[in-house]
Amino acid sequence: MWLKNVGVENEHTDTRRHRWTFLTNHARVLVAIARDPGIRLRDIAAGCGLTERTVQAIVTDLQADGYLTRTRDGRRNRYVIAPGARFRHPAEAGLEIAGLLDYLAGHPADPAAPSAGAAVAMAPVPVPVPVPVPVPVPDEAV
Repeated sequence: MWLKNVGVENEHTDTRRHRWTFLTNHARVLVAIARDPGIRLRDIAAGCGLTERTVQAIVTDLQADGYLTRTRDGRRNRYVIAPGARFRHPAEAGLEIAGLLDYLAGHPADPAAPSAGAAVAMAPVPVPVPVPVPVPVPDEAV
């Protein structure tokens, strides 16, 4: 029997399926900046396993889409994550990225403290309240 494409990796092979991750490179870069707004691109690249050129392109994307602003601080750059920045995908539309960034950056979840990722924290998810159901009481025999 002749086997076609033996050893070729594709979306159906196990080796490729085990390489996906929950966070995109853009998310990893944003988390690194949330942890340290004065971080160097070289350090972000090393921590995320990316090239400096890739990190620069990602930072440019994040700036262009309004997630970051960059200011010069002497010879270094400082980054500020935009307050109120929201997720782009329609499934998370309306939710702010601040809560996720704070969680992933390891910042404590103190509702009274300002968010490191943004000025306003992500809105809490409503929890359904159980409604008591009346239980029928059998008539007493007289």
